[in-house]
Amino acid sequence: MLRELHISNLAVIEDAGIELAEGLNCFTGQTGAGKSLIIGAFEMLLGLRSAGDMLRTGAEEGRVSGVFELTDPQIIERINELGDLNLNTSGGETEQLLITRKLFASGRTSVSINGQPATLGMLEAIGEQLIDVHGQHDHQFLLKPANQLLLLDDFGGCAGLRTAYAETHRQLGELRERKRELAASEKLRSQQLNLYEFQAGEIDDAAPSSGEYDEVAARHRVLSNLGRIQKDASTVYGALYESEGAIAERLQGVLGLLTSMSELDDQIKPIADDLRNAAAQVQDTSFSLSRYLNRLDLDPAELEETEQRLNTLNRLIHKYGMELETATGSLDDVIAYREHLDREITALRGQSDDLASIDAEIEPLTEQLRDAGKKLTAKRKAAAKKLKPLVEAQLAELGMAEAQFEVAIDTDPARDSASGIDEIEMLVQANPGQAASPLRKVASGGELSRIMLAIKSILATADRVSVLVFDEIDANVGGRMGTIIGEKLRDLASHHQVLCITHLPQIAAFGDQHLKITKQVTGGTTSTTVSTIDGNTRIDELAEMLTGKDATATTRKQAKELIALATPQQSKGRKQKAN
Repeated sequence: MLRELHISNLAVIEDAGIELAEGLNCFTGQTGAGKSLIIGAFEMLLGLRSAGDMLRTGAEEGRVSGVFELTDPQIIERINELGDLNLNTSGGETEQLLITRKLFASGRTSVSINGQPATLGMLEAIGEQLIDVHGQHDHQFLLKPANQLLLLDDFGGCAGLRTAYAETHRQLGELRERKRELAASEKLRSQQLNLYEFQAGEIDDAAPSSGEYDEVAARHRVLSNLGRIQKDASTVYGALYESEGAIAERLQGVLGLLTSMSELDDQIKPIADDLRNAAAQVQDTSFSLSRYLNRLDLDPAELEETEQRLNTLNRLIHKYGMELETATGSLDDVIAYREHLDREITALRGQSDDLASIDAEIEPLTEQLRDAGKKLTAKRKAAAKKLKPLVEAQLAELGMAEAQFEVAIDTDPARDSASGIDEIEMLVQANPGQAASPLRKVASGGELSRIMLAIKSILATADRVSVLVFDEIDANVGGRMGTIIGEKLRDLASHHQVLCITHLPQIAAFGDQHLKITKQVTGGTTSTTVSTIDGNTRIDELAEMLTGKDATATTRKQAKELIALATPQQSKGRKQKAN
């Protein structure tokens, strides 16, 4: 509900703070007092009208603020989504929402929601969840066919079917989107798969092994330098053992001298032993070098084979050694990339399998969605059939006995919508001989307000919009009809907070709270105030509304009778008597 409305520097309102009550709040006042400004303030607060022409003359800044109290968890959750808020959705607690819209002399406007800056689009979307203004065609929640469908579903108990349909529609949509993505990328995926398979085959043909590169590179160095190695090894062998005056021979001569000396001096013996060991080591080295030379054999075929293998490994490293993020350009990186290719190939082949299997999933879901759509359509048609006489009975009570109401349902099995295969439009034939028209095309504001009252009287429990504003609802109706309208507004106010601007005392008498709009001219400046009235002040206001001039004892008595007759118990008794 709307708990408080504060208006500052708006047209002829300098400053007005309005506290609103639960139930039915009735606004009254003389013609020209500024009652239309209240509607204007609501529309400005909700972003439903331009605010540029509403700033009070001479003011630099104007504003409208509204404090809402929210209890419905679904509404709170929706407002959280629309306004990026964090209101408590657990239920059982009342959450407050402060909306402020400012306008400046420069023409600029600003919006804040719970103190946070917001866009005009966010404000409009949130406002649609909170207040439904009846009287201005463009801004009424129920004029939109999508909202009519929501209310019809709630009225007909279709919420469960609709939720199930929406979930199946979501699942099917995800599968179809996945299929589209896979189909669109099938050529690219095939090309990628061919590339990966080629790369894997090239690596497999070479069959590299960990550590192989160092071994092949070492063997290639030997074979490439075999001539030099043979020459240098032969030179060393000759110097050590085979040539005249070789080291081994000279060591043996020197060793003989030391051995003779050790027989004369025991201190020489260790030196002789060391030299004997060195001579033996030189001899062993010479023999090993001889055997090495005997094994050396230049095989051009082996050299070519080794060179080719080294080139193959280098080509693999150049092509694939840096493909992975952690690669450093080695043969081990090539082997790691080959393992990566296996995973990619498996994934790509799996996607091809997915494309084939998606159709198998889509088919039963499509059938399930089709069946759910048929059930939802049938239930909606039953709800529409039930709703028609109920609304027409309400219209008859509101002085539109000749009016015809129906819900046109356009069903298209090919319609792709989460709400089902139906689009609906509520139609009204206000007068005989006229064609039935959508609600949004009803010309008369007062007539439309009464039609809306009739519909909302039936759909009251299904409508989640918490605040209803009625303007022009008493246009071209008399006192007797005003009493009926007042009763219906009070009944509607048991489910919603209702704000009604009226000229009829018969309607105003039903208000749970009566607010009077007064215009004053002081020093050439016009100002409007809004005040809550009760007791004798309210009786005087109703009496003046009855006569159009100062109240008399007779009109005061009539006003008291109106209030007495408008009390819930009296209204109930009058209805029972009428029945």
